[in-house]
Amino acid sequence: MEKISRGEMVIEYVGEVIRAQVADKREKAYERQGIGSSYLFRIDEDLVVDATKKGNLGRLINHSCDPNCTAKIITINGEKKIVIYAKQDIELGSEITYDYHFPIEQDKIPCLCGSAKCRGTLN
Repeated sequence: MEKISRGEMVIEYVGEVIRAQVADKREKAYERQGIGSSYLFRIDEDLVVDATKKGNLGRLINHSCDPNCTAKIITINGEKKIVIYAKQDIELGSEITYDYHFPIEQDKIPCLCGSAKCRGTLN
């Protein structure tokens, strides 16, 4: 609904901070429950933000292989946060996107971002 300048914070990716082992179990549980999309964002080797049931609009930002934003892990008062920043000036009405940087796995997830720089898969 407004222009965003390059370098400006767009949104914090908010959710429940959990250990990586708990995230692995939840991901499997979500699949068993028929929850098609989980919103698990790895902070580091030990911590994951789970925005599947307790998140904000940051979880709805789509992936792009040529994104206009980037996700950064920052520390505020000793607590790690995931923040989405604009990589470029973003015009009014433009879609906000960032690269999910999923780890490389054998089972590929097709990418449908449609950018000229599309890699074809998310992982």
